Amino acid sequence: MTTRMSQLFVRTLRDDPADAEVASHRLLVRAGYIRRQAPGIFAWLPLGLRVRRRIEAIIHDEMAAAGAQQVHFPALLPREPYEATGRWTEYGDGIFRLKDRKGADYLLAPTHEEVFTMLVKDLYSSYKDLPLSIYQIQDKYRDEARPRAGLLRGREFSMKDAYSFDYTDDGLDASYQAQRDAYERIFTRLGLEYVIVQADAGAMGGSRSEEFLHPTAVGEDTFVRSAGGYAANVEAYRTTAPAALPIDGQPEAVVFDSPDTPTIATLVALANDRHPREDRPWEAADTLKNVVLRLTHLDGSSELVIVGVPGDREVDMKRAEVAFAPAEVTAAIDEDFAKHPGLVKGYIGPWSAAGPVLGEEGSTTGIRYLVDPRVVDGTAWVTGANEHEKHVFHLVAGRDFAADGIADIAEVRAGDPAPDGSGPVELARGMEIGHVFQLGRKYAESLDLKVLDENGKLVTVTMGSYGIGVTRILAAIAEGNHDERGLIWPRAVAPFDVHVVATGKDAAVYEIADALVSELHEAGFDALYDDRPKVSPGVKFGDAELIGVPLIIIVGRGAAEGTVEFWDRRSGERRDVALGEVPAALAQAD
Repeated sequence: MTTRMSQLFVRTLRDDPADAEVASHRLLVRAGYIRRQAPGIFAWLPLGLRVRRRIEAIIHDEMAAAGAQQVHFPALLPREPYEATGRWTEYGDGIFRLKDRKGADYLLAPTHEEVFTMLVKDLYSSYKDLPLSIYQIQDKYRDEARPRAGLLRGREFSMKDAYSFDYTDDGLDASYQAQRDAYERIFTRLGLEYVIVQADAGAMGGSRSEEFLHPTAVGEDTFVRSAGGYAANVEAYRTTAPAALPIDGQPEAVVFDSPDTPTIATLVALANDRHPREDRPWEAADTLKNVVLRLTHLDGSSELVIVGVPGDREVDMKRAEVAFAPAEVTAAIDEDFAKHPGLVKGYIGPWSAAGPVLGEEGSTTGIRYLVDPRVVDGTAWVTGANEHEKHVFHLVAGRDFAADGIADIAEVRAGDPAPDGSGPVELARGMEIGHVFQLGRKYAESLDLKVLDENGKLVTVTMGSYGIGVTRILAAIAEGNHDERGLIWPRAVAPFDVHVVATGKDAAVYEIADALVSELHEAGFDALYDDRPKVSPGVKFGDAELIGVPLIIIVGRGAAEGTVEFWDRRSGERRDVALGEVPAALAQAD
């Protein structure tokens, strides 16, 4: 059936929505694809659903090719499975919890590992039933503190989540690779550029974890890559520790007065003014900055840790969250310093759980002291002396202090070495569009998913989890396919194959356009037909540009002579085409 603009449930807008931060949000609302209901929550209109279904159709195709079968779970789920895996608590404030009228706890599912696992446990008991891959496309819910950028970070969003079940590690490797390959095909068919990067598994757990990132300036993720092929999310980047240096022969540590030097910049300036080096000036990289962090654990308890990082680096809080997960990480506050008078703000030096290295000898604090991987034995530092307005020169790791552990939480910079030795890295911005995990046996063990192997022995099933953000992909495609006038969808996901626009007031033009649309329908093309008789050509063209169907046929004055205008929004090409050649012209368009 022909879709007519005169009957389509759509209303285009000339002005940008006030809360729109990015192009995809702005254009999807203006073109009538989505409408805001609440922060991070949107209603889907017919045009939006058409694009969404086309994306889903590609996903369904490739999931079937990868051997995965479709199922569908509810979004409202009971507490018990998530309690069994610990994620009812681990998610903290990030999920929507609710009670039914009888007081039972439920949640709006942020992800479905637990119930997938329990379903397989309920139905399968033998290795002969495996391998198994099942998936769904379902809405998810997360209580984002700051939903933003339209569909890119919302509270309700649609995901394709697939899960594989094997009883051997080799089987998991094969299932993982099948899904990974399917993802590459999906994103290629969608026309989305992607980079596969090493990633941190976070609350999902498991071993191998890779993200599919779409490089874009509006992406919330920073990733690194080298010319030699290394790629990783900054949270997963691991700093290469340098070789230890000789300790013998190094100058003894010397404490010196350092008034008004609470920052690295003021410390370096004073060092160069009062204690200049003979070989080169002192630099921020010669100093050791000691950052006090508060860790809040899942049980509500908290502790302080001190992390020593080179003074030319800042702490990356996202990397810190990964390093100390599942604890919440924040900077220490004045109240924390008040409880630990040995922590002299601006002048903190290497510390251990037994007390500071310098200053208050012997005090017991219980504060762990961790260091950046670059702080290896034999490295000498200018750092705080744990006394007001005092610092120390030549404090040598392994001689004058020892850390309680390593915390790789400093910012990653362009030029840092790739951990695999493939050269220096560059930094780029990206948007996560897919994520694949080797979960291993974490969830199967928690939920007691076992099968009998060839020898009749019960073995724990090993799992993989594979997610694609369906609605985020839609926004990513919109973000990368538009101009100043509107959307320009790739043909694979456009809401229609062609947009036919009838212009003018001549009834004969509309008769010709009606016949053309019928012909296109017979030829297998899904057409959007702008048949509005009392709307000006300028408004119709503006709506066509805004809606973004990439191929437009304009039926106007030339129709009586048997010609129409063929308009390719992607290239901007506009040319006359004979009426009888329109189907061929559409078929030949790349």
